[in-house]
Amino acid sequence: MSDGLWKRRFALFALLRVTGLLLFFLGMAIAFSGLVRPGGHLALGMVVIGLGLSEALLGPVLLRQHWQRIDQP
Repeated sequence: MSDGLWKRRFALFALLRVTGLLLFFLGMAIAFSGLVRPGGHLALGMVVIGLGLSEALLGPVLLRQHWQRIDQP
């Protein structure tokens, strides 16, 4: 495979991890600060934290599996 393809794949892989981490921190801010409402919004924050963690941890695994299916002849 070409270097360009691997660079794009690595960039997408890293983007998934970084955006998942940012969602996690956003969820922490929603849950424990006055970002959404005074005193925090624990339920909404936990949902956003869960989404961020699932994106950061499961997204790259699913992406790798997808790429393996595409690359097989």
